Amino acid sequence: MDDDVFFALSHPLRRELLDLLTEKGGRTLGDLESHLPVSRFGVMKHLKVLEAAHLVVSRKAGREKLHFLNAVPIQEVSDRWIARYAVPFVRTMADIKSIAETMEKEKEMTSEIQPKHVYELYIRASAETVWEIITSDAKTPLWQHFNMTSRTDWRVEGEYAWMMGERVAICGKIVEIEPLRRLVLTFSAQWAPDVAADKPSRVVFEIEPLPGKACKLTLVHDDFGGETATSKAVVGGWPESLSRLKTLAETGVPFLLERAV
Repeated sequence: MDDDVFFALSHPLRRELLDLLTEKGGRTLGDLESHLPVSRFGVMKHLKVLEAAHLVVSRKAGREKLHFLNAVPIQEVSDRWIARYAVPFVRTMADIKSIAETMEKEKEMTSEIQPKHVYELYIRASAETVWEIITSDAKTPLWQHFNMTSRTDWRVEGEYAWMMGERVAICGKIVEIEPLRRLVLTFSAQWAPDVAADKPSRVVFEIEPLPGKACKLTLVHDDFGGETATSKAVVGGWPESLSRLKTLAETGVPFLLERAV
């Protein structure tokens, strides 16, 4: 998998495609083509390489095919190749760069943008194993961002809370439960005043069983109601959480990150 990711990132046009999808998810082929000095066929060829490395995922919307960045493989490469003691420093440097770039881009963005974050990963574990991890409060700190704990009323309309210590960081309600296949939650961020002011968004977990005791997990986070503080903040947490979930499902051993104080 690392070889596919490194190969996909080796071409400057493919990196530019990822930059475009980082700036705005849900782009059509025509939209991406308009930003690059290559033909429609050339863009399709590069997208095919990125999709093969699972760095880009696509979703049908009527007659159009929308493309989204999937940051999980990059997070997995980071977890493998960056020493744990260096992670806080590297992420801080990346955050500084990201904040500066975001401030510039926000000047050009309109309030009509409807963000949607789509993550897709293939896991060498059964759908039953992945479902059990996602729906087990006891296992939440083994894969969630910041090792959050949780308490959940596991029924439709039941409430849940993901917590950092005794403080609720995220809360919401269960909208749908289809065992082993689909879980839909409302998502209300509470970790800071700016995100707490946003309306609840939506998170959808979908699990597709595959031959050979494997499955595909897709997570869609959308319905933000526009470009909100929450829509910008969650892009940092989901790749790490899903990468840790994959490690736990495949090995049975949690990948616990030590946080800088």
